[in-house]
Amino acid sequence: MKNTNLEQIGLHLKGKGNLKQKVYQKTLSVFDELKELIEQHSKDLNNMCKEDLFDIKYSENGKFEAELQFAGDVLTFNMHTNVFNFPDEFFIHQSPYVLEDENRKYCGMIEVYNFLADSFKYSRYGDSGYLVARIFINHEGHFFIEGEDQLGFLFKDFDNLVMNKDVLALVIEQAMIFSIDFDLWAPLYQEIKEITVGERIQQTGTITHKTSKRLGFVFSNEEKIVD
Repeated sequence: MKNTNLEQIGLHLKGKGNLKQKVYQKTLSVFDELKELIEQHSKDLNNMCKEDLFDIKYSENGKFEAELQFAGDVLTFNMHTNVFNFPDEFFIHQSPYVLEDENRKYCGMIEVYNFLADSFKYSRYGDSGYLVARIFINHEGHFFIEGEDQLGFLFKDFDNLVMNKDVLALVIEQAMIFSIDFDLWAPLYQEIKEITVGERIQQTGTITHKTSKRLGFVFSNEEKIVD
């Protein structure tokens, strides 16, 4: 007697498992291209800025993370190893491209974060980094991007956009521009007027107050809170 449940599970695993592997492999190939471009941007900028007083460095932290340091900023590029679907109200579920084939809704994800270089240099583990962009890619190479400034509106046409090196280069460049313009502001006096004895003991020559670059405005992907 056949176990029909196991047969159904096997078919489901073959379909979805193979699909997710295709999404993963496509995302990984895009991420590898992205790392090559980041490294090339680093070399080109170093040649342009030889006489300047800051460093531009590229590094990789394993297979799924790359880092670009330029002056006082660091951009980290991280590929998530899982594959994602989206909430029912998300825009791609109304896309003709996805309605034609629902397998197209599954995407890999690459995230771009901005940190202060000194946060790493001085091991300030309480400091914050900010999400500048995240790229979603399906198994056919179609993609969309959520992000700040131009990255928040340039790449929304999931039906027609297919990933290429020009797009990846623009992501790197726009993320750098945003990070350079995203200035560090001094915290309010009232926020740092007290420290604990433990914080003072742990200082060892560096400040322990949380440092971040938030300018006091709400990011484009956050809701404004009205009192």
